Amino acid sequence: MRKEYCQTMKAIINVKIYDYETYIENGYCIYGKEIVEVGTMDNFPDFDEEIIDGTNQILLPGFINSHTHIYSTLVRGASIPFNPKSFRDILEQLWWKFDSKLDNTSTFHSAMVYGLESLKSGVTSLIDHHASGLEIIGSLDALKRAIVDKLGMRGIFCFETSDRFNITECIEENLAGLKYDSHEARGMFGLHASMSLSEETLDKVSRILAGAPIHVHVAESIEDEEDSLEKYNTRVIDRYLKYGLLNKDSILAHCVHIDEQEAKNISYKKAVIALNPTSNMNNAVGAFNIDLFRNNNIPILIGNDGLGTNIAKEWTYFFFAGKAGINDAAGIGFDELLKYINGSYEYFGRQMGIKIGKIKEGYVADFVLVPYLNPTDMNQSNAFGHVFFGLFENFKPSYVIVKGKTLIEDYESIFDEETLYKNAHIASKALWERLGDA
Repeated sequence: MRKEYCQTMKAIINVKIYDYETYIENGYCIYGKEIVEVGTMDNFPDFDEEIIDGTNQILLPGFINSHTHIYSTLVRGASIPFNPKSFRDILEQLWWKFDSKLDNTSTFHSAMVYGLESLKSGVTSLIDHHASGLEIIGSLDALKRAIVDKLGMRGIFCFETSDRFNITECIEENLAGLKYDSHEARGMFGLHASMSLSEETLDKVSRILAGAPIHVHVAESIEDEEDSLEKYNTRVIDRYLKYGLLNKDSILAHCVHIDEQEAKNISYKKAVIALNPTSNMNNAVGAFNIDLFRNNNIPILIGNDGLGTNIAKEWTYFFFAGKAGINDAAGIGFDELLKYINGSYEYFGRQMGIKIGKIKEGYVADFVLVPYLNPTDMNQSNAFGHVFFGLFENFKPSYVIVKGKTLIEDYESIFDEETLYKNAHIASKALWERLGDA
């Protein structure tokens, strides 16, 4: 008997399917906003709706960028005097000067470009850490409007509270973000880093946090730990513990210079670490110690700190940099890497209240179709090796589908890209004029 499907269903056929757990050599996937049915082509049912032929392609879950700075987009090509001798110099000479001039218009157009370029890199969801000095109030709505409402992605947003800004407004904006309550948009409570957060500010945040997870830079450079020890006679994680800020599912970005006790406390509090290998190398802040994280059973997410959009590349660099950080050629095996990749989907799904990261019935239809001709045999046991070495280095999806909607088709987006970039260009000119007054 013919199985009936509603009119909004689509199908991808004749495709390799791999979700970092299960491999199907020649399969199909029927989906609406969620996946309805997956199987081998031998069992493909009668289907009269839209069909995408996935011959010589592989279907994978879309990537999640678990720590980024969308606002960084419009700094591209800007001429800002820059001669850093330390990590703090990088912040003061570039990023703090730049974000101090951001308003909601530049934030929105940054997000339109960053979101589009993320989609083209196979990234379907973003966890952002935002800062904008000219306009704090409404900045998260500007991000949400671009990433979620206009581009159709999923996002978790926060504002990086810092003593550089109006603390009352920082708190107000984070509380506004925490009110987002959909499967497409959620909020966290953002903090910049210990070095820019006074005791008074941490106390204010602790009084209103009510158990919400924080998203904060931790020990990205040794200067963060040195600053904390010098001013407060304690290490960074201990400061957050003192004020009850290290809640379950908090995202601690970087953690390059934490010590053993800090790692134990992160694990005990069930927080997670978001590593950013490319950014750490670019800023020369040091290499993370994967042994410290794995020995304390700390979940690992991957972000890029706003440096580009290619998260496939970040997983690759994590694999290689992790080995270099402990001087061990066998440092990270594929089984461990797969645990972290799957864990990142589990984390995001938990925050959003969705099933994501598997190509199975009941999971959201957030996936990408990538051309791939395997030069050697490909099967259940070696599928990840093919994906890692054959695709991650140059990840170019032909189709990107989010919530069942095709956003990239045959490498082209459904958006008016010329207008999108033109608007960003106009916003950048106004921003750069303000930077000239910095």
